[in-house]
Amino acid sequence: MTNTSQQVGWEFWGSELKNRREGAGLSQEELGRRLFASHALISRFESAERRPRLDMAIQIDQALQTDGFFERLCRKLLEASPYASYFVAVAELERVATKICEFEPMVVPGLLQTAAYARAITVATHPLAADEVIEEKVAARMERAHVLKATTRPEYWAILHESVLRIPVGSPAVMSEQLTRLSALAQDRKILLQVVPFQAGAHAAMGKSLRLMEFDDAPPTAYTEGAYSGNLLDDPAVVKSAQGAYDQLRAAALSPEATLPLIKSAAEDFTRCASTT
Repeated sequence: MTNTSQQVGWEFWGSELKNRREGAGLSQEELGRRLFASHALISRFESAERRPRLDMAIQIDQALQTDGFFERLCRKLLEASPYASYFVAVAELERVATKICEFEPMVVPGLLQTAAYARAITVATHPLAADEVIEEKVAARMERAHVLKATTRPEYWAILHESVLRIPVGSPAVMSEQLTRLSALAQDRKILLQVVPFQAGAHAAMGKSLRLMEFDDAPPTAYTEGAYSGNLLDDPAVVKSAQGAYDQLRAAALSPEATLPLIKSAAEDFTRCASTT
C-alpha cells in the first residue's frame, strides 16, 4: 500500500469515527471522557492528523459498540505500513511530537540518515530482499525525516555513542556524506547533537537505544528497541526513569560545541579513505 493510499485509509477511519460518534449522540468531549482522552485527541483522530494505536481502536469499539470495526480497520492499515509492526505507532507519534530526544549506541538515528546510509543499513539487515523492497524501506525512512523539515518541527536532541562515528556503514564515501550531514545539521542549529566518547566508559544506556517523545495533548512516551522487537512505554514511572537515564547520558556526553569537531574529524578520516579507494 502506498503512503497516499494509507493516508486515504486513515482519513476514512477518522470520518467513520466522526459518523459513528455522532450517530451515538456523543460530542468529542463525551467520547474523550469515556476513553480517558482529550477532546483534542479525538478531533485529531477524526481529521487524520493523528493515527490511533491499536489499543485505542479497541477502546473506541467498546465505547461506541461498533463490534470490532475500528480495530479491524486499524489492524489492516497498520499491517500495510512499510515499517516493522512494533515501530508503526512510533513513526506516527513522531509526526505529532513537540520534542524528541534520542540515544543511539551503534547507528545514526533514522531521522538523521542519508539515503545512502539508510540503504546500506537496510541491505545489511535484509540481504536477500529484492531491490524494490529495499527502495521502499529507504523511501519510508526518508519520508520520516520530513518531520525535521516542517515549519512545526519538534525540538530534536540526539546523543550518539562515538561508535556511531567509527563503525563503517557502506563505503567510506557513504560515511563521509553521512557524518558531513550530521555536522551540518548541528552547525545550522537544526538539531542538538552530542557524542558520548569512548573514554566516558560505562554509561546509563549501555547497549540500548532510547527515544523520548513529548506532545501537546498527551503524556510523554519512551521507546526502546532490540534486534527484532520494540517497546513503546507510557507508564509515568517508567517514562520518568527513562528521562533520568537520558539526563545521565547528557552529563556523560561531550558538549554540543565539543561534539562538532569530533564529528568533522571522523568525516575527514572517511573522506581521505574514500579518496584512496
